[in-house]
Amino acid sequence: QVQLRESGGGSVQAGGSLRLSCAASTYTYCNYDMSWFRQAPGKEREFVSGIDSDGKTSYADSVKGRFTISQDNAKSTTYLQMNSLEPEDTAMYYCLQLGCGNNYWGQGIQVTVSS
Repeated sequence: QVQLRESGGGSVQAGGSLRLSCAASTYTYCNYDMSWFRQAPGKEREFVSGIDSDGKTSYADSVKGRFTISQDNAKSTTYLQMNSLEPEDTAMYYCLQLGCGNNYWGQGIQVTVSS
């Protein structure tokens, strides 16, 4: 069982930056993909960004050019660098690990962007 823990959230003014981290409790010895999702109040959870086992990245159109996903395999940690934050980015952010026939979600972390 893999546990994922997000950190780095908080409150920031529009235009500011935050870096989210998602640390896995154990090293995964098979290929897996990592993703970030977010859910704003009253809205469905949506995909933000992903990185596959080959290092290929993908982004939602709404965050392209502002967010960057990266992976430190030695630390079993995935990062989401968020720049030029907008009030519309306010949400709970969750990381997801997909691989080895399993999927694991983190507990989520709040990001609040004020105008």
